[in-house]
Amino acid sequence: MVTFSFKEYGENLGTRPLGKRVREDLLPMIEQNDRVVLDFTGVNVVSNSFADECIAKLLLSMSLADLKSRTTFRGLNPIASESVLTALQRRHLTMA
Repeated sequence: MVTFSFKEYGENLGTRPLGKRVREDLLPMIEQNDRVVLDFTGVNVVSNSFADECIAKLLLSMSLADLKSRTTFRGLNPIASESVLTALQRRHLTMA
C-alpha cells in the first residue's frame, strides 16, 4: 500500500486545472499499485470543481467498484469529504 499526499499540491485545492494535474499524477500510481491511500491530511479546502476533475474523473478510467477497491481516503475534513462524495455521486450518475 502506498500513500498519495494531496498536501504536496497545497492546503486549498480549488481549480480544475490543478485537479487535472493531480489526477494525471495519481492515476498511474493507482494503476501500478494494489491499494493507494488518498491522504488529505493538512488540506483545508477541496472545491467541487477540484473533486470532480481529480477524483470523480477517475471513473472515466475505471469503475466505481475498482476505485473503491483500489483506494482509501484519509484525513478528509467534513466539508472536503462532502465535496468528494458529491462529485463522485454526480459523475457516477451521469455515467450510469
